[in-house]
Amino acid sequence: MSELLSGWKRSCYCTELKKADVGREVTLMGWTNVRRDLGALIFVQLRDRSGLMQIVFDSSTLSAEDYERASTIRSEFVLAVRGRLVERTGNMVNPNMETGEVEVLVSEFKILSKSETPPIEVDDNCNANELLRLKYRYLDLRRPCMQRNLIMRHKIAHIARNYFDEQGFYEIETPLLTASTPEGARDYLVPSRVHAGGFYALPQSPQLFKQLLMVSGYDRYMQIARCFRDEDLRADRQPDFTQIDMELSFVEADDVMAVNEGFLQRLFKETLNVDVRLPLPRLTWIEAMNRYGSDKPDTRFAMELCDLSSAVKNCGFSVFKNAIEGGGSVRCINAKGASAHISRKEIDALGEWVKTYRAKGLAWINYKAEGIVSPIAKFLTEDEMNEIKRLANAETGDILFIVADNNDTVWASLGNLRLRVAEKLNLIPKNQYNLLWVTEFPLLEWSEEDERFVAKHHPFTMPMDEDLDKLDSDPGAVRAKAYDIVLNGVEIGGGSIRIHSSVLQEKMFKVLGFTKEQAWKRFGFLLEAFKYGTPPHGGLAYGLDRLAMLICETQNIRDVIAFPKVQSAACPLTGAPYGVDKKQLDELHIRCVTEEE
Repeated sequence: MSELLSGWKRSCYCTELKKADVGREVTLMGWTNVRRDLGALIFVQLRDRSGLMQIVFDSSTLSAEDYERASTIRSEFVLAVRGRLVERTGNMVNPNMETGEVEVLVSEFKILSKSETPPIEVDDNCNANELLRLKYRYLDLRRPCMQRNLIMRHKIAHIARNYFDEQGFYEIETPLLTASTPEGARDYLVPSRVHAGGFYALPQSPQLFKQLLMVSGYDRYMQIARCFRDEDLRADRQPDFTQIDMELSFVEADDVMAVNEGFLQRLFKETLNVDVRLPLPRLTWIEAMNRYGSDKPDTRFAMELCDLSSAVKNCGFSVFKNAIEGGGSVRCINAKGASAHISRKEIDALGEWVKTYRAKGLAWINYKAEGIVSPIAKFLTEDEMNEIKRLANAETGDILFIVADNNDTVWASLGNLRLRVAEKLNLIPKNQYNLLWVTEFPLLEWSEEDERFVAKHHPFTMPMDEDLDKLDSDPGAVRAKAYDIVLNGVEIGGGSIRIHSSVLQEKMFKVLGFTKEQAWKRFGFLLEAFKYGTPPHGGLAYGLDRLAMLICETQNIRDVIAFPKVQSAACPLTGAPYGVDKKQLDELHIRCVTEEE
């Protein structure tokens, strides 16, 4: 039977004890990590959230009854031990343990809880599949690497709260039960028991409420905010996630970026001891797309896109000529020195791979030592080939990968190919953190599915001043006062200056295809609020989960979330989502209709 604490108090965590503490009487509590029984001595590695401490049960200093109890200890038993800290000498010192120079000689102990054999190893070398790890997440979270991740996540949130408090921000909670505003990702809906047929929505972000807080005069708001989006999952997405959210009044884009640069500088110094030089680089959206084929470029390596359109606009290769005449372009990346590392078979495989980004194919020129090898050389004149070589700065040993299509397809295919080739050639440096801003995004993008313009970010983003007159005449050409912060090719946060005029906001809804009645039905509370004195304002939100993932240097966002969902948005631990009793459905005025019905 498990024993009770009965007044025992832990004196410290395991790794707080150092060689200077030798001789001290201590009380430790934790889990059995590893146990070794040498007959007259039993060695146990005790594990708590700080790390490991070796504790020693000596048959010559314990009663026979206590030593017999100690012999029953197994992995993951929960122990409380009292004893004296002693020095480990000679070959007993363990240089691989933080506490490897000391151990605790046990005088008293309690077995607080026993454990069956765990279904997964509680060890950083655990090779259990992820689904099993998530089913037994409470065991998985005992592993030191997982504890380090969640402790780092706590530290990020703590730094954010401290920094923004110092900058004059108030932390204010916004509602989790709110109105559905289905413009963007799908909402999670919550039925109302009191209002039959009525539904709340879980917030995709605190966007509208934080803008209302600016109308209310709070000037600077921040929140570690829970958000929900019913969308298809990827490695860096979850249905419920956390934002470091903020909004500021009487600001322009430069002001928002400046306060956030200070936050990032402190964050990287206090978490990774990395010095971030300010100000951060900035690229406009169009410059990022033209140079990197991505609005979240990884600038740790070169291999920028090169526009070859001027060299091939009159060439005899119809694929190139037709793309240019259709308003598209012909662009390439130069994989320097790739000729020795990428085979013809691999080039063909890359040609198939870019088709996943809607490219019709991949042209290439391989500058081998024995001469040029290329399936398109026969269609081009010597002058055209020379001009391509000059524009791409190509030399012997390089391979040019070329895509011709509309600009969106060219950017997407070459931007992703750039990353794939860089990984293949091992061009991406480790332990380097490149932060930059991407600005001046398109305000709108055309949706073929809806046959209308939709907001690139959200409908509350302010157009750039010089593009306001284009909202009526050329909406697709309007740029936004929007900005994303990018780290090593991953967007970690995004924001914008907001519309603060009810007239302009109504006009924006009209461009998006809303009637005036629809706009007021969905967003009337915001439009009404804007009538009563609204300051210019803007903000930004970081994905805390994604930021933690990058700082912890893991590839999976689930590694920094205590209880995550899998790709199907299910929870292996609890089994959610699952059906509920008919009584509950009746109270909520809901009936589930089967596929047959």
